[in-house]
Formats: sequence, C-alpha cells, structure tokens
Amino acid sequence: MTRDGMNYAPDTTGTKPVVQPGEFVFAATHFDHGHIYGQINSLCAAGATLKWIYEPKAEKYESVCKDHPQCRVAASLDEILEDPEVRLVTSAAIPNERCGIGLRVLDAGKEYFTDKSPFTTLEQLERARAKTQETGRRYMVSYSERLMNEAGWHAGELIRRGVIGRVIQVLNLAPHNLGASGRPDWFFQKEKYGGILTDIGSHQFEQFLTYAGAADGEVRFARVENVNNPAYPELEDFGEASLILDTGASAYCRQDWLNPKASRTWGDGRTFVLGTEGYIEIRKYINVGRDDGGNRIFLVNNDVEEEIACGGMGFPFFGHYILDVLNGTEHAMTQAHAFKAAELSMKAQEAADMLRQTKGQAQ
Repeated sequence: MTRDGMNYAPDTTGTKPVVQPGEFVFAATHFDHGHIYGQINSLCAAGATLKWIYEPKAEKYESVCKDHPQCRVAASLDEILEDPEVRLVTSAAIPNERCGIGLRVLDAGKEYFTDKSPFTTLEQLERARAKTQETGRRYMVSYSERLMNEAGWHAGELIRRGVIGRVIQVLNLAPHNLGASGRPDWFFQKEKYGGILTDIGSHQFEQFLTYAGAADGEVRFARVENVNNPAYPELEDFGEASLILDTGASAYCRQDWLNPKASRTWGDGRTFVLGTEGYIEIRKYINVGRDDGGNRIFLVNNDVEEEIACGGMGFPFFGHYILDVLNGTEHAMTQAHAFKAAELSMKAQEAADMLRQTKGQAQ
C-alpha cells in the first residue's frame, strides 16, 4: 500500500506477453510524471522490448536502466525518432507539452502512447485529430485508472457481457493524495496541468464512455474550486461534473486532492454502475477498515450477490494494444474513444472555469 500516487505503478503479474523479445520495440521519454513507470512496466509485461530512454534527469531513469539493461539513453528525442526499429514512443511529459511531443512522434511514423491527460486545450485535440488522420498513426492515452486496474478492466468486461443489463448510471469518485512537498512546480500551474477536470477527470470520462457503452455525451454541470490549499492559488483541489451520455445514461464524477492523512493509500477510488438488471461497485485500491486490499468488484444482479477479487488477472489492454499496432486493428481502444474522453473532460473544465469566473465577478 502506498500514499504516493504520482509514482504508483501496479504489479503486472498476470499480464501475458503477446510477442517475443525484440518483436515489438519501444522507447520511453519525458519522465515528468511518475506514471511513466507503470506505462513501461505494463508494455514490457505484454512482451514489448524497451530499447531507448530519453529524459534529461538521470535520477528519474536509473532504476529503469537497472531493470532493463538492454535499453540505451538517447541524447535527444530525435535520436529515437530516427531509429526505424522503434514502433512506439511512450511518454509522461508535462501535460501542456504532451501534444507537441505526440505530433513529432506521429510525423516520424511511430505510435504515441501518452500519460493522461493527453491535452490541456481543445485546440491541441484538434491538431492531434488532424495529425492522426494525416499519418494513419495512433495517439493513444494511458487512462490508467481503468487500464492499469484489474478490477476496473474486468468490470468493463462483465458489463459488456450484460451481467447488469443496460447501464442507467455511472458514478465515479476519485480522491487523491496531494503530497504537495513532493510535487514539481508545474503541478501547481494551471496552464501546465490544465485543471482538475482536464487532468484527473479524463480518467473518469473515459470510464463513463466505457461502462455505459457510449460514444459521446453532453456536460450538464461542472464545478472546480480551491477549498483547502490557499498556498497554491492555481491548484484546483476539488472538481465535479455531471453528464448525459448518448445512450441515455447519466454520469457523475468527483475528483479531489483531499485524501485524509489516515488513509493507507493514495486514493480510495470507487466506481458504481447501475444497470436495469443489477449493479456493480468497483473498489480500486483499498477496502477501508479491512486488510484484504482493494482491486475488487462487488456484483449484485438477479442471479448472484458476490465479491470478486481481481488480483492476478493482469492488464489485457497492453497486449491488445501491441497487437493493434502490429495488425492495424482497434481492439484495445479506438482512437475516437481516446479523444472523446479527453474532449468531454476539457469541455467540462471550460464549463467549470466559466462558472467559477461568474461567481467571482458576482462577489
């Protein structure tokens, strides 16, 4: 159990390789966010081979080099982009820099796999949409709250199989541990992180679309605040939003940086999905007051009332994604889905920013 959410990397035991060593070569760049370690581990667990690292600060990648002694440290991003053997570049740059890096990767004829949030503005999203159409390459996103959580992934498979019927509502709660003293300066600069709904919220919007089987939605309400961190005026430590999805399902999410000190984990993330024939609760990281950990699904429908422990199931997305790149398919996640989750989160952020500005003018 850890309270360090920024550098959280899940145990990949259970993930099955889909390629042989050397068959799918990738590079890892821009270690500005600790999610890069989970991205690397999960790709490697699925059989990918890490050939290059590009990151100016050696202390950020030394542990990766020890775990992957075959990888080399590049002097520049161009050195990686010029290597024809590299099929994919995974990155966790400062959020407002992710799009520019991704466009360079796509122009080099390689796939781009970025940490969330993939963008900080809708203008960046439109540039990326145009570039994927121009190049035929993917700009894929590591929405790790589902892709790197076994319960989160398996719940989607159960829902897709119809165990709770037609989805009526999705609720997503995402508390996070701030740990302000360990955060880089950019974390507190809104232009760089994009706002709490754009940042953390992109996870939640991706889950809305997945669990409801939706392709689009409409933001009905959104709010952001700094309720408890006056020392960091550009930080939004609380955000919430509600939507109506194109399936008719409703969705609500809450994100915050208010994780209490007694919590054993970096965030008690939970998702509740109501269907016409039952409901599911996903306890992603912890069972409060119990020592058996999180990573569990609680399922109740017309046939069963059960608790499903998901540890050891692995992370199938990464194998599916590698095969998609090799075969030109879209089984892991469609490009439209990855972009739509980001689009909705940024539209919610815009609505929340407008509401906050209006409130400020009225006071």
